[in-house]
Amino acid sequence: MKPPAKPPVFLERASYRQRRLGDAGRFLPVLGAVLWLIPLLWASDGPETPSKAGMVTYIFVIWLVLIGLAAVLSRLLPDTDQPSDDTRR
Repeated sequence: MKPPAKPPVFLERASYRQRRLGDAGRFLPVLGAVLWLIPLLWASDGPETPSKAGMVTYIFVIWLVLIGLAAVLSRLLPDTDQPSDDTRR
C-alpha cells in the first residue's frame, strides 16, 4: 500500500517575500562586519599601501551604505506592531 501523497509546499508570494526581506535584514549586520574587516586584509607596508584617509573613507562609505540598505529594508517590511484587520473589533 502506498503512503498518502504529500501536498506540494506552497507559500503565498507576499509572505515568502516578507520572509526573505526579514532574512536580508538579519544578514545586514553580518555583511557590515565582513565589509568593515576588509581593511585589515590590506597590506600595511609596501609601495601600494592604501592611505589611512582612504581606509577611513572606505569605512564611512560602508557605514552609509549599510544605513541606506537598512532604511530601504525597513520601508519594504510590513509594520508588525499594528493589529491586523481580523483582530480589530
